[in-house]
Parts: sequence; C-alpha cells; structure tokens
Amino acid sequence: MWLATRITQNFHLSQYPLVIQRSNIAAKRRKSLLKMEGEATQRSSSNSSIENFSTSTLAYDRHFICSAPGLLALAEIAFGLVVWTLIAGTEYFYVSAFGWVIFVAIFYWVLTVIFYIIYLTVVYKKIPQVSWKTVGLCFHGSATVMYGVAAAVDAASISKNVRGHYNFNCWVASTFFAILVTLSYAGSTYFSFTSWRLRNEEE
Repeated sequence: MWLATRITQNFHLSQYPLVIQRSNIAAKRRKSLLKMEGEATQRSSSNSSIENFSTSTLAYDRHFICSAPGLLALAEIAFGLVVWTLIAGTEYFYVSAFGWVIFVAIFYWVLTVIFYIIYLTVVYKKIPQVSWKTVGLCFHGSATVMYGVAAAVDAASISKNVRGHYNFNCWVASTFFAILVTLSYAGSTYFSFTSWRLRNEEE
C-alpha cells in the first residue's frame, strides 16, 4: 500500500513540469493573440483617422456651386478677369482713368476669389466669431458701387479721348464686361441682403 501511494505521488510530480509548460505555452499564445488584436485595432483606427482627415480636407459645399450666389460669384470671377485682362493687355497708361478701372477690377477680382474659396470649402463655419452675412453684404454692396463707377469712367474715357485708337475695341469690350460684372455684384448684393435680413429676423 505504501509502495503504491509512493508510486502515485511520483507520477503526479513527474506530470507537473508538463502542466506548467503547457500553461506557459497557452499564456504565450493568449498574449500573442491579444497583441495581434491590438495592432489590428490600431491600424484600423489610424486608417479611419486618415480617411476622416482626407475627407475633411477635401470637403466642399456642392449646394453652393449650384446656388444663385455661387453662380453669380463665378460670373464675377470670369467677367472680372476679362475686364482687367482686356485693359492690362493694352497701353492703358496713356489714359489715366484706365488706371482706376484696372485697380478696381483686380482688387475686387482677388477678393471675390478669396470669398468664393471660403464659401466653397465651408471655412466660414470654422470661424463663427465673424458675422459673414454682414461681411458679405458690405463686400458685395461696395463692389457694386465701385464697379459701377469704374464702368462709367471706362465708358466716358473711351467716348471722349480714344476714338479711333487701335486699342479702341479692347476698351469697348472691357466696358461691356464691366457692366456685366456690376450687374452680377448687384445680384449678389440682393441675395446677401436677403440672407442678412432673415438672420436679423430670426434673432
């Protein structure tokens, strides 16, 4: 009896290293699985963050492109570019009034491009401290007035001083497109005023 008990104890003791080894292997497997799961989760989160970043950087307002203010802004940019290109490609410095016209044309063309990018990329929503509706109303109103004056000065200078000049056709065309730009800014002023008034009524 004593001998059988001894043999049984020795058998169990001989099995302990195998049990410990198996438990160590199982623990290592669990650690490796957890590590692989953690790396997969980290990769997926980094990929999702990259996708979100690229989506946010490429975000733009599709509705603005097809809206009336967006189309008017495109018309202002296109016609304004034609105005100052027609004048800049001629000897406009012989007529001092054309200096004022080209200044107004380039100045408001640059500002219009900036405003168009701001509204297209929805940057204005990231700067809520600025009253964009008021800024838009002031900008479009001043552009309408200044461009109207520039178109009148352009037309008066052509009819008075340069009839028969070889740049005459370009300057006549610049007057026509300046009138179109003025009308476009007038339309933008109307929409800006409507938006500004609605905001004040809501407040």
